[in-house]
Amino acid sequence: MTSPSEGPRSGLKNPQAAVRGIGAGTLVMEAIILLLAIQPIRIMGGSLSGWGIASVIGLAVVAIALSGMMKRSWAWTAGLVLQILLAACGFFHYSLAILGLIFGAAWIYALSVRRTILGRPGLL
Repeated sequence: MTSPSEGPRSGLKNPQAAVRGIGAGTLVMEAIILLLAIQPIRIMGGSLSGWGIASVIGLAVVAIALSGMMKRSWAWTAGLVLQILLAACGFFHYSLAILGLIFGAAWIYALSVRRTILGRPGLL
């Protein structure tokens, strides 16, 4: 039996690796969707400027880079900042703000799963 100080047992053999996988998977999925979203925005009448396209590509590259750094504790905070930056890209096109809200919610869920599995108090 576990004592309350040990935190909840998840039943996973390596809970930290599982949590890193959730974070990395979320970021990779976000990068793929961001890159795939560029062309439909342009075709369906969106006026996505060169700066908008560059910011989307830059955010996708940052998401892929962060997915490989999930062992570092600061990467979780950086992932949250990435979601805020994506929502701020709504100034280029409203659909980017919508994607920012969707992936922000997914990231908050990943943080919640991380907290539940690792038994750490607080959001980050």
